[in-house]
Amino acid sequence: MRTALLTSGSFCWTYQPQAVPSQSFVVQSSLEHGTCRTKAENGLVDEEAENFSGILKRRSVLSAGVSLFSSAVLGFPREGLAVVKQGLLAGRIPGLSEPDEQGWRTYRRPDEKSGGHGVGWSPIIPYLFSVPQDWEEVPVSIADLGGTEIDLRFGSSKEGRLSVIVAPVLRFADNLDGDATIEKIGRPETVINAFGPEVIGENVEGKVMSINVVQDSGRTYYQYELEPPHVLITATAAGNRLYLFNVTGSGLQWKRHYKDLKKIADSFRVV
Repeated sequence: MRTALLTSGSFCWTYQPQAVPSQSFVVQSSLEHGTCRTKAENGLVDEEAENFSGILKRRSVLSAGVSLFSSAVLGFPREGLAVVKQGLLAGRIPGLSEPDEQGWRTYRRPDEKSGGHGVGWSPIIPYLFSVPQDWEEVPVSIADLGGTEIDLRFGSSKEGRLSVIVAPVLRFADNLDGDATIEKIGRPETVINAFGPEVIGENVEGKVMSINVVQDSGRTYYQYELEPPHVLITATAAGNRLYLFNVTGSGLQWKRHYKDLKKIADSFRVV
């Protein structure tokens, strides 16, 4: 089981996850009915599971029985990846820095960038991450499944692809108001039980290779590595938004460029 690298100035501790889902709490997604439900096993359901069940029941964003987050991570075209220079994307404001000495660029979501509508609308608190020089923004269309929740896509035909999902917490619960934290949404294993199946499109049981908790500048991040499929997920919350940063690649990309993909995933921060 891999352990995430420590980030300078950050505090990190590692879970040794038990079999997922746990004995006391199982979150299941129903693709037939577009709903989620919580099931008690051995008659044990703790208070957090009941509360989180209420959160999941509010998730009315699934459409046509297809998972929102699955489309965000796995919905990139497999062929002919449409990588476009940011300056050429209609309605977008470039947010990439110049390459550093290692050839990496930092993307910071521009304050002027539009976005945020629907339930619980508010300006989006900016986030940032770093990518190698050849990674570029991939256009996001509101016609895509989940298009209103996918804030950004990046990709490299050589190394892999990523997506940033920014979802209003009011879609999940009405008691988090404007001061949401990832801890209030749930524990690390609770969150991956809830959102993992929607990210990869299947049950996460036996696929969670590592769970790490990183604290940086007063904010907590849950970091997950799932395999197969190969996905790195970073989850956090700020203001009234839930952030999911997802990095993935093909088997060959994972084998050849895992170090860079892991560095990208570890670099995600909300500022």
